[in-house]
Amino acid sequence: MRVASLPAYAIAVGLLLSACTSVQQNAAADFEPPKGDYKVIVMRPDISVGLLTAGGSVEPREDWTTQARTNVLAALEKQQAARGGRAFIAKSANDAGADATLVADLNTLHQAVGQTIKLHKYMPGMALPTKAGVFDWTLGEKAVEYGRASGNDYALFLYATDSFSSGGRVALQTVSFLGCMVGVCVMPAGGQQAAFASLVDLHTGQVVWFNYLSSSVGDIREPQGATDMVSKLLDTMKAAKPATKS
Repeated sequence: MRVASLPAYAIAVGLLLSACTSVQQNAAADFEPPKGDYKVIVMRPDISVGLLTAGGSVEPREDWTTQARTNVLAALEKQQAARGGRAFIAKSANDAGADATLVADLNTLHQAVGQTIKLHKYMPGMALPTKAGVFDWTLGEKAVEYGRASGNDYALFLYATDSFSSGGRVALQTVSFLGCMVGVCVMPAGGQQAAFASLVDLHTGQVVWFNYLSSSVGDIREPQGATDMVSKLLDTMKAAKPATKS
């Protein structure tokens, strides 16, 4: 239930509105999950959590964001410990093992490339003709430079946003829900969780694996919610499927 604080009647209406999670990975044509004595750095997760207002805007909440990041970092430590290899979790930019400017530039670049992948690989009608049936994205020379500086083989990035409906937003949804019952149905969206994770080969700069999650349930402000999100994003990592035209 994705609301900040609600009376019982509003919770009941909210449960009727939607409760679904979608996860779908993409990978480079020859991708196989890393095995053996590889070194992977998990970059400090880029996270934002806020309150969805009655007007539909999201007001960031620093306290929620800080708590969510703490939970996600703990979940990442447990998840990576179970995968093998030599994983290091960067809890701050200073932990990333390279010049701070290079790390900041790489994180900004990843967010831009990740948003582009999300748009053109997951949004209906937005596919690029030149990338039909293939997954071919890169962070370029900056990723290679970072790999040389840090000594890692891979970098794992995670980006997540989460929002929770205010009382005013839920009231608007409740009125809209009642309208649907009499044939006038314009349903405003509620709080939503969206996240993507990327595995980047630091020898080539290529984004070799990508997973996108969209969910109307879960709460990364809570340890279990963060664990569930990380599990859905990363435990499903698997070899690439044969290329198909799409």
